[in-house]
Amino acid sequence: MTDDSRPAPPRDRTAAVIPAAGRGVRLGPGAPKALRTLNGMPMFIHAARALAASRSVTLVVVVAPPDGAPEVKSLLDTYALPANAPGEGWGSADFLVVPGGDNRQESVRRGLEALPQDIDIVLVHDAARPLVPVETVDAVIGAVRAGAPAVVPALPLADTVKEIAPAAPGDPEPVVATPERARLRAVQTPQGFDRATLLRAHENAPVDGEGATDDAGLVERLGEPVVLVPGHEEAFKVTRPLDLVLAEAVLARRRVNDGY
Repeated sequence: MTDDSRPAPPRDRTAAVIPAAGRGVRLGPGAPKALRTLNGMPMFIHAARALAASRSVTLVVVVAPPDGAPEVKSLLDTYALPANAPGEGWGSADFLVVPGGDNRQESVRRGLEALPQDIDIVLVHDAARPLVPVETVDAVIGAVRAGAPAVVPALPLADTVKEIAPAAPGDPEPVVATPERARLRAVQTPQGFDRATLLRAHENAPVDGEGATDDAGLVERLGEPVVLVPGHEEAFKVTRPLDLVLAEAVLARRRVNDGY
């Protein structure tokens, strides 16, 4: 006789993979970009907190620099795990650290290999986007749950974009086309995927050069649909020193307005 009073097993379990192994040379010399501090805390910790704030996320996998997994684990223990409690703006996510590869594509693949079998939805999030709001995370998850195999948050472009032809270093670049701005979007992360689709995309991806930098692009190569949900202006990527200044300003505003 079965006990029908037992709760049904959870459905659509979601994990997040945060590749944090890049050097970030445009930020200047120093530690890997994800380990640079923002408001006194490593940038990848902010990103991990942003993903764990969603109550739908049950696991956050941080992919560390190849030789930096112990340091990343220690930083997570210091900054993230003790705060993972009700009332702190966190969900109930667990954390896992795995060593990364030589490029982003390899690092994401290693993160995928570390996922438990019961994960159905996978988010891939840039460690350099530390301020993504939880509403954006939830919107991506919701769209995957609704049936989309791949979902990307995106914003309309504010600037006109020009397509150019290759030119010698230092020479003026010839313009060959002006794409229609209304049909263009600037994509952000987290990108969300049906797990089986993302695994198949990585299994079929070529391994050459610097590898793929956009997981949704790998899904597109399969011929599977990719859909967009609205992104957020605070989910910008910290790439240059000025971006750090802007990120600090956003955090200062959040502390005043939200007590973040």
